[in-house]
Amino acid sequence: MSNVDPVESVGPVGRVEPVGRVEPAGAAGLVGLVLVSHSARLADGLRELLDPLGGGLVRVVPAGGTDDGSPDGTLGTSYDRIEAAVAAADGGAGVLLLPDLGSAVLTARLVLAELGRDDVVLVDAPFVEGGVAAVVAASTGASLADVTAAAREARTVPKF
Repeated sequence: MSNVDPVESVGPVGRVEPVGRVEPAGAAGLVGLVLVSHSARLADGLRELLDPLGGGLVRVVPAGGTDDGSPDGTLGTSYDRIEAAVAAADGGAGVLLLPDLGSAVLTARLVLAELGRDDVVLVDAPFVEGGVAAVVAASTGASLADVTAAAREARTVPKF
């Protein structure tokens, strides 16, 4: 069976070619990341940056914008998008939620309270730098506590 989204096509020599997003091959057993942002485009852009940094091993799932029916959503945060992203990012080793600011934190906290899981953690870390540190740590098989610490420590690393 293929590790791709339901949308796929058969390529040359009967090989399955993904049309949608490919499931990371080693994602099971690794900490997953949820990017909670007010902007769907910002969350998607950060995922685009993080995916290769994690070696294609880590589930990085954006949860940006609101559920207003537009493809990108309007600015804001969505409980439903965060909840669905947690489920999608969960590879069995826990999930780290990385918010951009303000109400993203509040909405993520509501989701966490409802889920009541110890293996889903909200981290106070810079959105981009924390995401980079977290995905690299997660790709090594680090624990949820270590991935969380890596994201937090990114705050102390100077840019130049």
